[in-house]
Amino acid sequence: MNDQLVNSGSTLGYAISAQERNKVLRNTYWLLALSMVPTVLGAWMGVAFGVGQVFTGGLGLVLFIAGAFGFIYAIEKTKNSAKGVPVLLGFTFFMGLVMSRLIESTLGFKNGPELIMTAFGGTAGVFFLMASVASVIKRDISGMGQWLFVGTIVLLVGGIINVFVGSSTGMVVMSMVAIGIFSAYMLYDLKQILDGGETNYITATLSLYLDIFNVFQSLLALLGIFGGERD
Repeated sequence: MNDQLVNSGSTLGYAISAQERNKVLRNTYWLLALSMVPTVLGAWMGVAFGVGQVFTGGLGLVLFIAGAFGFIYAIEKTKNSAKGVPVLLGFTFFMGLVMSRLIESTLGFKNGPELIMTAFGGTAGVFFLMASVASVIKRDISGMGQWLFVGTIVLLVGGIINVFVGSSTGMVVMSMVAIGIFSAYMLYDLKQILDGGETNYITATLSLYLDIFNVFQSLLALLGIFGGERD
């Protein structure tokens, strides 16, 4: 019965014990920390070998969407088996490759390494703040999910349009909106785990990873636009 509850969706999730919820949270944190290793490796390889340039323009957007959604589909299919973890780590390596173009661009600034560390510190700060809020808030915030999903779709459409328009103002606006949406998503996803609404740690890790990735990428883009120093 316990296994059935742990692997079930949100409908049965709220019936699991506090001990089981803590186990899901602990496994999620461990896997989330581990997922950063292939992300960094992918970003390094992307910068070193110029792979990030593949994800530029319209064709790059198609490759990214196909790769990302392909991995997400595979993760959902394997989340209840031993294959789920390596598939997830493969996805985080892919996302590191995708992000390498932004990393390479940022390193072109004289203060590029400092901007990257600032974005990392800012993202970590947002995560710990959301984790703290999620641990003390008592109200049910599950209704946020629908609004956040709609906001994400609007943001995705805006991002696709801006790939072809190339507006710097549009990038600034979307980066700021993305930070707000995915910071709120962090709170929502963490609260789902703490309340027992998410009982699969691989799915939970995927959700939080995407939140962190988008906040970091958006924050780094803003820092580069407003704080980048040319030689």
